[in-house]
Amino acid sequence: MSMNNSPNVFLDPNANRFQVNIINESHNSNEASQEDVESEPPHYEETSFTEEAHNRLRISYRPGKRELYDNFLQNGEKPEASLHPCDTHNKMYYLQTFGHNTMDPVPKIDYYRNTGSVSGNKLNRPSLLEIHEQLAKNIAVSTGSVERVANGESTAGEETAASKEEEKKTGFVKFGWVKGVLVRCMLNIWGVMLFIRLSWIVGQAGIGLGVIIILLATMVTSITGLSTSAIATNGFVRGGGAYYLISRSLGPEFGGSIGLIFAFANAVAVAMYVVGFAETVVELLKESDTIMVDESNDIRIIGTITVVCLLGISVAGMEWEAKAQVILLIVLLIAIANFFIGTVIPTNNEKKARGFFNYQASIFAENFGPDFRSGEGFFSVFAIFFPAATGILAGANISGDLKDPQGAIPKGTMLAILITTVAYIGVAVCAASCVVRDATGNVNDTVIPGMSCNGSSACNLGYDFSRCRSQPCDYGLMNNFQVMSMVSGFGPLITAGIFSATLSSALASLVSAPKVFQALCKDNVYKGLHFFAKGYGKNNEPIRGYVLTFVIAMAFILIAQLNTIAPIISNFFLASYALINFSCFHASYAKSPGWRPAFRYYNMWISLFGALLCCGVMFVINWWAALITYVIELFLYIYVTYKKPEVNWGSSTQALCYIKALDSALALTTVEDHVKNFRPQCIVLTGAPMIRPALLDITHSFTKNNGLCICCEVYTGPRKLCVKEMNSGMAKKQAWLTKNKRKAFYAAVAADSFRDGVKSLLQASGLGRMKPNTLVIGFKKDWRNAAVTQVENYVGVIHDAFDFELGTIIVRIGQGFDISQVLQVQEELEKLEQERLALEATIKENEFDEEKSGICGFFRKARKLNITKHEAKNESTINTVQSMHVGEFNQKLLEASTQFKKKQGKGTIDIWWLFDDGGLTILIPYILTIRKKWKNCKLRIFTGGKVNRIEEEKLVMASLLSKFRIKFADINIICDINMKPNKESWKFFEEMIEPYRLRESCKDITTAEKLKRETPWKITDAELEAFKEKSYRQVRLNELLQEHSRAANLIVLSLPVARKGVVSDYLYMAWLEILSKNLPPILMVRGNHKNVLTFYS
Repeated sequence: MSMNNSPNVFLDPNANRFQVNIINESHNSNEASQEDVESEPPHYEETSFTEEAHNRLRISYRPGKRELYDNFLQNGEKPEASLHPCDTHNKMYYLQTFGHNTMDPVPKIDYYRNTGSVSGNKLNRPSLLEIHEQLAKNIAVSTGSVERVANGESTAGEETAASKEEEKKTGFVKFGWVKGVLVRCMLNIWGVMLFIRLSWIVGQAGIGLGVIIILLATMVTSITGLSTSAIATNGFVRGGGAYYLISRSLGPEFGGSIGLIFAFANAVAVAMYVVGFAETVVELLKESDTIMVDESNDIRIIGTITVVCLLGISVAGMEWEAKAQVILLIVLLIAIANFFIGTVIPTNNEKKARGFFNYQASIFAENFGPDFRSGEGFFSVFAIFFPAATGILAGANISGDLKDPQGAIPKGTMLAILITTVAYIGVAVCAASCVVRDATGNVNDTVIPGMSCNGSSACNLGYDFSRCRSQPCDYGLMNNFQVMSMVSGFGPLITAGIFSATLSSALASLVSAPKVFQALCKDNVYKGLHFFAKGYGKNNEPIRGYVLTFVIAMAFILIAQLNTIAPIISNFFLASYALINFSCFHASYAKSPGWRPAFRYYNMWISLFGALLCCGVMFVINWWAALITYVIELFLYIYVTYKKPEVNWGSSTQALCYIKALDSALALTTVEDHVKNFRPQCIVLTGAPMIRPALLDITHSFTKNNGLCICCEVYTGPRKLCVKEMNSGMAKKQAWLTKNKRKAFYAAVAADSFRDGVKSLLQASGLGRMKPNTLVIGFKKDWRNAAVTQVENYVGVIHDAFDFELGTIIVRIGQGFDISQVLQVQEELEKLEQERLALEATIKENEFDEEKSGICGFFRKARKLNITKHEAKNESTINTVQSMHVGEFNQKLLEASTQFKKKQGKGTIDIWWLFDDGGLTILIPYILTIRKKWKNCKLRIFTGGKVNRIEEEKLVMASLLSKFRIKFADINIICDINMKPNKESWKFFEEMIEPYRLRESCKDITTAEKLKRETPWKITDAELEAFKEKSYRQVRLNELLQEHSRAANLIVLSLPVARKGVVSDYLYMAWLEILSKNLPPILMVRGNHKNVLTFYS
């Protein structure tokens, strides 16, 4: 085999890290390779390898395509590329990157896509396992490019072409930043306020404060725009606008609450804008004396017709709606230009009488200061103007319909804010420079010669409007809402501008509300609203959402009383702005590595200031509306938090939660341990937690809300299989703990043996001060039938726990803990039930189809009925047999597995505190008694003592417990612990250990030594004799336990300790067996002989 590593390939100046050489495994590969190199220039290829050894893909970047390649690197777009099929019928090829055979793929955007991405196919890179363990020496590739394309592994150029072809075929419409964001934001910001309220605002506040009001409102929207831009450029943005941005940043709780409010606000805003339009039309009808019914009903009629027409435009599709928006913007721009032109057209006497004198320095100076009237002030005027500055999210709300949301939203939103702010300031300053505050409208109110003007600009210009001080006038900035119409060059164009402003805002809201609502429903945050998630047509139009928005808008149009609801709508929008700003601050503050916005012109503290400013503005506009908004949002937040939707969006809330936990854990490391703060922190050897639920339940009883609990599992066997199984089950088992409300962690290790795995867990589990200090393990009930290595591992784990100075608790219940067989049977029964239901559904469908098939169908139906009955009979027999099996074999086991979940009735917890282990033996049952399930149980204390000192021993123990502040019901001094057990009990013990005895004393020395070497685990006669007294004590203790504690709810007993290397494993297991045999649930506890109790304060 030859390797094509010719210098003219590797030293080529255009070569880059995508260099791939082809290795030809044939007799004349050298010549062929040389010919290839000499005949054509080198190719720069992006390689992709898969498990399919017969597939081949080559994406070539010629030197002349370098600019296109650079564009790919910058924008993540795929440049044009070509597919080179190669005939390899008689030859074998290998792909080589960086001069080596490798499965490692080069970086590619398709590896980072989400599953189901609409912008491209997700590709799966080789796993680390494949790279690490299965690196083949020769990676063969051959023809099959077409098949690879079919499998979603097409080249970059082909994917781009395919997506374009699909877009052309389906007519899918995407908007650029101008038509999609800039136009919509400008139209939504420029409302009717521009034409009929701005002159009044500048009249009240004056030019100076008026500009400050505009800039203050702009500051709120600009900060929000910056925050929106930062969030929108931190990853791919889908449809949903403000809801999407907030929910993906702060999580479903905030996003779900504000999403519903924001969608509703937009729906009601449709009614507001439509009523504004209808009122203007009714005013025109009134002027021409053509009222249809009366003013209120005419508003309802015109409003209904208008909203139906707008709905038709929206349902027709986004493209039609966008065209309508462009037309409305043109009309609006002409109307604004018409006003500015009108200010320079020489005025006439009629307009002068109404207060318009063209640009005059005296009028500018007179109107520069404030002149608040009718109880108005700075904040009340600001509250009236601020709704005119909203609408900055109109572009973001249709983010799903934008070609490039990341680029379009920042550019279009910020430019729209700039243009509209300049227009507002320009209109305000120009109007206040041309029109006086008060005018009578009477052309005869001219200045009389010799009259004192007292600084009045109108008087200096020849008109006397002094009577306006004593009686109301109809004209001027303060009195006439139609100042712009009067000033403009052509009045009807201002009316057209009012129509354009109201209709465009209504249309934008009518589109925004369903789009936001659809995104909310798709995420299934509110399960009852999932009906509205369905989209229709090429653009996935939310038709159902349109209908709902139409109904809401119609309801408020028919009410025709929007003065009360309007402040609430403004506050809903402000609440959205506040949360967007807070989202930007929160994401920055959490310092998550995933927070990398492409938009850099933001600051986390400015965003926080913007959030607080929005909250302040809410109360300035209307304090009771602000309170209502907060109450509704809080209610929705609590609801979503309670329901806990199953979503994971990587929110900054999660990131900050991690940061807080990390900081707390680090802070805890600086705190020295103190006996008063001791709490059991348990490592529980449950295996999979659902396999031994009772063991977890009893441990959880004294660790819940009190200490650390880690459920541990050890995988033994081939490393590769163990790791795969372990990794695949981690999330499932932790989810089981969460679902069953067990406040515990799950941890697993892969090891060569059970003991090695537990040893690793004992040493490495936990974090800082949150490390396990107690091992909880179930009693090995099958030790007599288990392999020797299993028993050695089990006892070895107990020795290791003592070596690492951990407390140890061995738990035993009569039926055992392992319910894996029950779970397996239940799973099989569930499968059978599913199959039965599927069979019944199929039969019903067939019967329905055959109802129309006449007499033949009747006979077929009869035959099928017989077969079905037979199958049903067989199935019922199987179910009956299995049900009997479960009932007879597993019912007690099932009951035992749930016994610690139930509330314990009145009874006792008997504590046999025989040895002082630091107090863990007494602390565990005390913690149990302060739990709700065990609070009805009293503590009875049993301890050893002398016959002649029973009362004194009781007093000593009572004094000790009272100092520890532990309540008890009774104290019993057991004096006959060291008596020999009765013959029957001892005989049972001897019979139990008989199979494991070496009995070397009955054999000659050579044979005995040989047996010791072959079976070192067996109990020798010498060992049994040496520990005879201790064996007597365990058997005798069981007799005493049977006598005194047979009726207890739980027994807590001092665990005997076997000296390492002296007591054999089987003798120790025999002690534990005889000690806990035929008793209620028993905890054999041994602390690490360090104090866990203290009587000092």
